[in-house]
Amino acid sequence: MLKRLIFALYGVACYVIFLGTFLYAIGFIGNLGTPTTLDGPATQPLGTALAIDAGLLMLFAIQHSVMARKPFKQWWTQFVPPVVERSTYVLLASLALILLYWQWRPIPTIVWEIGNPTFAMAVQALSFAGWVLVLVSTFVINHFELFGLQQVVTHMGGRAVAEPHFKTPSLYKVVRHPIYLGFIVAFWAAPVMTAGHLLFAAVTTAYILVGIFLEERDLVKLFGDDYRSYKERVAALIPFWRKS
Repeated sequence: MLKRLIFALYGVACYVIFLGTFLYAIGFIGNLGTPTTLDGPATQPLGTALAIDAGLLMLFAIQHSVMARKPFKQWWTQFVPPVVERSTYVLLASLALILLYWQWRPIPTIVWEIGNPTFAMAVQALSFAGWVLVLVSTFVINHFELFGLQQVVTHMGGRAVAEPHFKTPSLYKVVRHPIYLGFIVAFWAAPVMTAGHLLFAAVTTAYILVGIFLEERDLVKLFGDDYRSYKERVAALIPFWRKS
């Protein structure tokens, strides 16, 4: 019982850290008053800033992708109890993002800037809509399972974690990856696009496309023809465009 309690407290702590990291991301990327932001005055020469920023993005991408793969999970759970595997994954992803927030080097060269205040506000609102889509999409499937909290609570109650089953609720009938779509909208809908912001948006979008390929390969192995049929019917990112 003590071990179950420790696991539950650990899972809650990991979730709280994730939630703070997610909320900070909205301010960091939107330049909305957080202590550090994506844009700002240059603090390093261009080459140094590019190298540091690219390294931070690659660190997150590698951590996020490698730890999500089944072979790694099979190896990793020899050392980390399976019940907290997801919480640990969420914690390490959050720490990688916190490092990025802390060490990001702005590259302030303006690529585009929307001069019309009304249009600029509309684009900013679109970015917020992307964040809302991300959050809503997690709840549509199972927000607390996705971020490891349900697993530790279920274990605390002495129940077994249910086996995954294939489902396509609401938003997932329109696009296969509404969470990724929300991130892309949030990252690209910028009234002022600097070179640093462009680097962030381009690299994360490329990572998302690679992530979709890897994730869907795993889902086909897990759910077989059910997922193959789903891919034929529903677009990946662009609503109602089956071939997207």
